[in-house]
Amino acid sequence: MAKNNQPATGIILVTHADYGQALIRAAELILGPVTGCRSIGVDASQEVDKTLATLKEAIGSLDSGNGVLALTDMFGGTPTNLSLSLLSAYRLEVITGVSLPMLLKVLGSRHLPPEELAKVAKNAGNQGIVVAGEVLRKKLSDG
Repeated sequence: MAKNNQPATGIILVTHADYGQALIRAAELILGPVTGCRSIGVDASQEVDKTLATLKEAIGSLDSGNGVLALTDMFGGTPTNLSLSLLSAYRLEVITGVSLPMLLKVLGSRHLPPEELAKVAKNAGNQGIVVAGEVLRKKLSDG
């Protein structure tokens, strides 16, 4: 359960190969075990119909009443396209460009519905992109 006894939004990572599973493992190193979160890896060796069936089953099992947020790796890729094909069939939102900062923020904000959680995810993803050398040079020049 999320805040105020509201069910937590389910999280599904739909990515090329095992990128999503690796992100979940990294998040668990930081946060400990996570629940209500799954990964589906997509690759050319899999039949699209089987992958779509797996995705439908996962979304159905992850939706505990607050919907599901799909985090995909890149806009225009097969994982995103498969996820987008299910928008009208489920309480689902899809956001692309998944990263570890985005996933960590999403896992801590699951009380929000998928539509709002996607906005939080986008902001966290944007904030997670830093040109480290610029930050360091600014810090050195200011100090």
